[in-house]
Amino acid sequence: MEMATREDIRDFLAQEAACILVEVTGAAGSTPRDTDAWMLVSPDRIFATIGGGQLEYLAIDHARELLKGASAEDRLEIPLGPEIGQCCGGRVALSFAAVDDEAHNKLVERCDGELARRPHVYVFGAGHVGNALAIALSLTPVRTLLVDTREHELATVDVPGVETWLTAMPETIVRDAPAGSAFVILTHDHALDFLIAAEALARGDASYVGMIGSKTKRATFRNWLSREIERPELFDQLVCPIGGAMLKDKRPAVIAALATAEVLTAVLAPERPRHRSLRKFKSEVSS
Repeated sequence: MEMATREDIRDFLAQEAACILVEVTGAAGSTPRDTDAWMLVSPDRIFATIGGGQLEYLAIDHARELLKGASAEDRLEIPLGPEIGQCCGGRVALSFAAVDDEAHNKLVERCDGELARRPHVYVFGAGHVGNALAIALSLTPVRTLLVDTREHELATVDVPGVETWLTAMPETIVRDAPAGSAFVILTHDHALDFLIAAEALARGDASYVGMIGSKTKRATFRNWLSREIERPELFDQLVCPIGGAMLKDKRPAVIAALATAEVLTAVLAPERPRHRSLRKFKSEVSS
């Protein structure tokens, strides 16, 4: 398995000798982000975000004044109203602290923990749609794994944040995936699609199982579930076609964008679809 990584906090901290940690310590009313938001500010760069807009500009300016040695406050409370040209209407409290060795280690540990807790999304099939989907997912807070049986297809994939996995038996990867994973199935072989989908549905703990396909493929898969494994009830847990049915656009990038929204709705929702009706979930993401 190979992984291309995005620039992470280690890169930033290694290159920026001096920086300020800005944390949202209070959020009341309507605010861009909540108290889990933070960012690093160096003289020339930033890492992460506290929500953008005038609030972030003020925070960056204040942090850089601190870096210059100014005797500025290490805490600010900012109303998000006409005073700063931002009309959210809430109020945000910020803290500012220089990043020393202890803070450095805590930030690395924090980021590693956040990455480790990201839900897994397995994309089976490194064709046009699979590649487009992997690119779209790579920008989101999930762990994206692109799986294929064809070495030559995976060899062309070089997307930061996407892991590539070459295997002759994709169904074994489904069995070993952590609970709550999402599985998006779009290989070059319908029989392989059916095998992977059946394995994912049979787990019973997937947050999302989706398969690219047409009405004919849906009907064929329903019959296959009944005939081959005698589990027709699993069909109700399948999202097929992926990307919803409202927009009839078959271009890979469009399918990928719509499917990404579906997957994120499933894996990031506090109440995941495996705990409620999948039919209800499919109607929600299609409306």
